[in-house]
Amino acid sequence: MAVGDSFTEGMDDPYPEGGLYRGWADLVATRLAAEVGPDFRYANLAIRGRLFPGVVSEQVPVALAMRPDLISFAAGGNDVLRRNFDPVVLIERFDNVVSGLRETGADVILFRFAGSGLAKLPGQRIVAPRVEMLNQAVADTAERRGARLVDLNADEEFRNPLLWSVDRLHLSALGHRRVAAHVLNVLGVGCDEEWLLVPPRPEPSPWLAARAADLRWAGRYLAPWVKRRITGRSSGDLVTAKRPTLAPIEPS
Repeated sequence: MAVGDSFTEGMDDPYPEGGLYRGWADLVATRLAAEVGPDFRYANLAIRGRLFPGVVSEQVPVALAMRPDLISFAAGGNDVLRRNFDPVVLIERFDNVVSGLRETGADVILFRFAGSGLAKLPGQRIVAPRVEMLNQAVADTAERRGARLVDLNADEEFRNPLLWSVDRLHLSALGHRRVAAHVLNVLGVGCDEEWLLVPPRPEPSPWLAARAADLRWAGRYLAPWVKRRITGRSSGDLVTAKRPTLAPIEPS
């Protein structure tokens, strides 16, 4: 079972045929299907834009009802970008939720987010300490509750802009493959070595070209995001889970 927001839904790693995002969770599932065989089942309940309370109230009960052996839980990334972010409340609830998941007997996968990937976003003076605080809480909970920790923040390759989408917030296809490789390594399952290959970082753009790119990015991505915050809307308001029920998945 995979629960969470756009990180787990798979943005921005579309399938070639369009219509759905693949992402690290589908990549991991296809590899596990090859290991386990025809009895393997997988569901991905993650929906872009979901805040922590929404993930917990909408997705966690559905996941638990399916009695999975393995659950990935990644939530809180959208919350740190909100003005009313309350770290004390979120961290306490995060620990409680993971404790409840572990009490079912399921293995749980947690993530320390690659904070370096957010370096080009505005408001770093506020956002960066929040990400650091959340990452530390995730690590503490993983140790306390016996969860498996995928530490993306320790991977310097996530400073490479090629691992990130043009929107500067979501992972690219390269980024999702690298996350999948980390998850499989934590699970003790081998992965395709190509998933860990990353092209050299591109040379920095000249100052004027970089500022022009920033302006284009702000118009295409930042302005709509701000508008959704003002109007109380979310990018996932009309989106449903891409794999809402446990089902077979074809091995890769």
